[in-house]
Amino acid sequence: MEKALVLTKLSEQGIVAVVRADSPEEAIHISDACIEGGITGIEVTFTVRDADQVIKELSSQYKENENVMIGAGTVLDSTTARLAMLAGARFIVSPAFDAETARICNLYQVPYLPGCMTIAEIKHAMEAGADIVKLFPGSVYGPSFIKAVRAPLPQVNVMPTGGVDLDNIGLWLQNGAVAVGVGGNLVAPAATGDFAKITSIARQYVQKVREARTERVNI
Repeated sequence: MEKALVLTKLSEQGIVAVVRADSPEEAIHISDACIEGGITGIEVTFTVRDADQVIKELSSQYKENENVMIGAGTVLDSTTARLAMLAGARFIVSPAFDAETARICNLYQVPYLPGCMTIAEIKHAMEAGADIVKLFPGSVYGPSFIKAVRAPLPQVNVMPTGGVDLDNIGLWLQNGAVAVGVGGNLVAPAATGDFAKITSIARQYVQKVREARTERVNI
């Protein structure tokens, strides 16, 4: 039930904020700013120092908000995946597929989103129970790749990450992405401590998702 809820929320939101930061404190401020701007899917990457503690704090802080989904990113192995789960991560994202990570996520019924680049990799990940495939890096292919993939694999849920911005997010969604992962251009203002700017950009992304989905329904 929990797994289905998380997947539904991520799909409804349509955006996952990829949080990379120079410190745990900065990661929390970025996450707060994104959530204030309406992006409630938060992927705290394990490139952040003490990422598990960041996940634990955010999970506690937002435990009463049923729309906020705190997950872990840059999870390279099953040990890190379990550490993230124990800290409260509700979904696990990897830059590449890892069989042991898939197994432990399946065991604890936590959604697993591995990075894939080819049809063969996507098929392999799906066979191992991946719920959403992270197309990474999305900038290598572009939005039209999703439509091409969904021709032979119409059942696949794809989330592009890398290369998604305010100008092309609509194209990604209209071509069939279940959600998108957004990092650099969203969180960049953190470098100057301008978290209000992150909130403003987050609001723009949320609006773009609404517009793209409305256009898709009306086509």
